[in-house]
This record gives sequence, structure tokens and C-alpha cells, in this order.
Amino acid sequence: MPNRFLSAPDPTTAWAEAAVAGRIVTGEIVRAQAERHLRDIRDAEKRGLYWRPELAAHALGFMPAVLAVTDGPSAGQPFHPLSWHTFVVGSIFGWVNATGRWRFRSAWLETGKGQAKSPLMAAIGLYIMGWCDISRAQVFALANDKATANVLFRDATAMCRADIPEQDEGDSLETRGEVVIRGELENAWMIEHPESKSFFRTLAGGERQSGPRPAAVLADEIHEFRTDTAINTWEEAITKMAGNAIMILGTNTPATSQHVGTSFSDKYQDIALGKVKDDTAFAFVARVDKADRETVFANEACWPKALPALGETFPIGNIRERVVTAQTRISTASSVKRLYFGIPTGAADFWIAEEAWAAVQGAVDTKALRGKRCYLSLDLSRKNDLTALSADWITPRVDKGPLHDVKTWYWTTKEGIEDRAKADSAPYEAWVDEKYLTAVPGSVIDMTFVAAKVREIEAEHDVAFLTFDAAFIASFIEACDEIGFPVWRYEGPGKPDGKGMKLVAHAQGTRVLFEDKQLCMPQSITKLEDAILDGSITIDASPVTYSCAANAALIEDGQANRAFDKKRSRGRIDGIVTIAMVVGAAAMNEKPKKKSVYASRGVLRI
Repeated sequence: MPNRFLSAPDPTTAWAEAAVAGRIVTGEIVRAQAERHLRDIRDAEKRGLYWRPELAAHALGFMPAVLAVTDGPSAGQPFHPLSWHTFVVGSIFGWVNATGRWRFRSAWLETGKGQAKSPLMAAIGLYIMGWCDISRAQVFALANDKATANVLFRDATAMCRADIPEQDEGDSLETRGEVVIRGELENAWMIEHPESKSFFRTLAGGERQSGPRPAAVLADEIHEFRTDTAINTWEEAITKMAGNAIMILGTNTPATSQHVGTSFSDKYQDIALGKVKDDTAFAFVARVDKADRETVFANEACWPKALPALGETFPIGNIRERVVTAQTRISTASSVKRLYFGIPTGAADFWIAEEAWAAVQGAVDTKALRGKRCYLSLDLSRKNDLTALSADWITPRVDKGPLHDVKTWYWTTKEGIEDRAKADSAPYEAWVDEKYLTAVPGSVIDMTFVAAKVREIEAEHDVAFLTFDAAFIASFIEACDEIGFPVWRYEGPGKPDGKGMKLVAHAQGTRVLFEDKQLCMPQSITKLEDAILDGSITIDASPVTYSCAANAALIEDGQANRAFDKKRSRGRIDGIVTIAMVVGAAAMNEKPKKKSVYASRGVLRI
């Protein structure tokens, strides 16, 4: 489908006017950016910012004149910018400041999957490398890992090797010698533009370039970044450049557990909406509106808000197929909503159906639960990681498993919390401020804080026992002794009981233990899943708990026995580990109430 805006005298502004007028379907964030463009044309000269449509036209004209589509049904056709590309490319290259330098030093492009972000970023990279009159331009394709960065870069190399539109067969930028590609076929790693002595190459997230002077950094799939270190480093390099330079960040909507992507997305949304003033940042955030979220699968009219290429290069049949699957398989619904419609959900790959998990998050009032049977579980940290304590209050049911009310407390250390927050991509300091996490003094968690909390719960509730991961339990027992709180470790049937609160070991691996009432993770995970899926559990809502659940990954042995795998998990999972342990302990030790004989046959009268 041809881009009708390219035929307009100023296609970028024409697109913005159509978006604001509602002639094209956009969400509120994109519409706000379009309004910003029109408002700035009217007012921004007072701030030393100037709209130069001829510069926008040069960039937009370069793409179909020099580059070809390299994939899909339109392969070999001129690379005409899509409608939404027109607004993005025109805005990036058409706005300048008083010195004539590009106004925008950063741009955020967030859309649903399949909207041609990577080919657009590749085309922009080539344009900046060789056709922007920048001598010795350095252009970098960046991603969380080299393989992801190569996706964008392969688009660029394919464009350089493709026939130039309306030229003879075999006439490409490479065969003309306008570019030199280093590396063979899929192993290409750098494109050079000899005339301007410029280059375009790939870098993995943590890889550094000696003495970089970037004209452009194209960072793709930001939702996959686990830390923002590389992005911040390259942003600083862009800031130091005296001439034209820009960092373009591309992504699908991040999961809320993907803290780096979420943080950047929130920042650029605020810029587009005018909540934050930043004349150097451009934002295109294509999401359905909040009012569309509940009915998004049925409401096709809102789909273009998140899928701006819908009907151009992205057939509507593609997304209809995904929606049908999502409506019949709850496990995929959450990812479809996030990846295609821009609805932020908790995790990119949740260990259980996330809708079911979200449905059991609620408020657990410990005071109201006094008098109910209670189980505890504990996962201790090595030194300064998270320590988690979970409690499960039981409400027996007739001929069914019990109802569970679960609450978790967390501890970490004050010392080094900022560094750990960056390393784990988790807002620990904010969680401390909001009372979801307790930061204790020192560089190592003082177990007496944990022991004191356990003693407090034991004094106020009917605690059956505390189950624990055997690692580091000795330090907890020592802490209990230090504060005068008696505990004893259960050694198995036939062994004598001790005095104080009972401690019961819980195995952590995939091995299933068949001994009498032995606790193991495969059985506990199954009990937790059952409780979540049948709605018989309420888990106290906490961002720390949600993060732990979102980070979790399961390992499975040859007999389908499962356990949480800390090595493969995306971050801290201590909270979900203790919740599984405590629910497993409670479910295995609480029997359903038997229905009264009188309820079934009534009272016999003699």
C-alpha cells in the first residue's frame, strides 16, 4: 500500500495533522507527540528550534531512491517509508536547533511486533553513515547481545547488497563500491563508506568501542536489556558530540518485570505527554489506550494504535490468528496483549498463566487471621541478597483442600543496595521507601531481625512449624538462640521432639521424596499451581513478590519433576520459592474437613 503522506508538500506535518484530526487511528501517546510537533512549528522558534521540511524530505527521499525492501512479499521494491515511518524520520531529521544541529539527540520507538522497526533503524543507520554529509561518521547497532544486534545489522547489509531501485540488475551499493562490507554473508560485522571514511558496525550490550565518537547508536530490543549501563554510556558519548548525533532506542512494550525497558518507556511517555519537558528527546509510543485493554481482542478498531503498519506491510490476518490462539490458550494471552497491543504485563515469560497469578493477588490482613492455623517458610540469603519469610494461614473446607492466605516479608542490607539495584535491575531503594522491603544495617543480613519477626508471628498465631531451605539454616538457629527464642529441628519420625517452634527441612531440587510427610519442591510447586489455578489462595500483593514470580524459571527432569532454577532465573526469586514451600507444607499437612453425617442423612428420630 503506498504511503499517501509522501505525496504531500510536507508529509511529516501532514501525518501529524491527520493523527490529531483522527483521520488515522493512533493512541493518546502518539497523538500527543503529533500535537507537540504542530505546536512546536508554531511556537518553538522562541526556544531556538526550527522546523526544516526540506531536511525531512531529503531523508525520506533517500530511502526509496537508494534502498530496497529485502524481505517479504515486497522484496525488491523501493523502500518507501511506511506512514508511521514518515512521521518518525521526518521528525528526527527535520528539526534543528539554532546552530543547525539536529534537535533530537535521542528517540524512542515502541510499537507492537512486526511493524518494521528494525528495517527502519537499519535504513536510518545507513543514511547517517554515508548520506548525511558527516565526515568519519561512526554508527553502531547495539542490543543486549550480539545475536540480537545482528538482526538490525543484517537488514542494513541486505539493503547494501540489494539492487538499487530502478537500476540494472546486480547494481547495488556494494557492487558500485559505495560501501564495503567486512565479513562474508551472514558473518558480516562492519559496513564502510569509503568516500566519507565512515562505518556502521555491531556491538553487544556490554561491548565497548575504543574512543567512540558516535554519530548514531541504534539500540534495538530494549525490553531485553537487564541493565542500563551500556545505554547510559552511549548516551553520554552522544551528549559529548559537538555535531549531529542521535541515539535511537527501539522496542516492543516491555514487561513490567523488565525494569530497564519499563523505566525508559515511562520516561519517553512522559516526554510525549508533556509531563516532562525535554526538547532533545523524541517519542513514538504506539499502544492501545487504557480504555481499550479489557476488550482489545474483540475490538479490531483499536488495533492500529499499537500496530501502525497494520494494513500496509502487516496483514490483519496475522494478528487475528494470534488473537484466536490467545483466546483459547490462557498461557499466551498475556504475551499477545503485551507484544502486539502494548499492554504492559508482569513478565515476558511467566512460569504460570499470568492472568491466574494476577487474579489471586490481594490484601492479606494478618490481624484478621489470628486464631487460624499457620505455616511458615524461610529462604535465607548468602550475605546481602534477599531473605524471604512467608506465612500461610489455613481455612479448612469440607471435602476440599484448604483456603490459603499468604504473606511474605523481605530483608536486604543497606550497604551496597544501590549497586545491587543496578545489577539486578530492581528498584530496591523504592521498595524500601514503600515498606515492601526492609533494609538492615551493615553489609551482611543480621539474622536476628528475621528471628525476631518469626518470634512475633509465633507469639500471635497458631504456627504449626517453619519449613526451610537447609542452606544457611544454622545461622538462623544461632540468631534464634541469641534472642532467646527456642526452636528445634525435626529429624524424622521416631526421633524425639524438642522444645519451642518446630523447624522442618524442605528439599529444593527435582528429586521427589516419598518418606512420610517429607517436603520437596516438585510436590510444593504442584500444590501452589493448584491453589492459584482454582483460586483457593490469596497472595498479599507486593511488587517484590510479583518481581520474584516474574523472574522465576523452572527446571524439569526426565520424569517431569520440576523445581525453581536460580541459575536460569532472570533475577531474585526468593519470594516465590518461600511461597511454594509454605503452600506445599500446608497442603500436605492439612486434611479436608469431613462432611457431617447429619448433613447428608439428617438426624435419625427414634
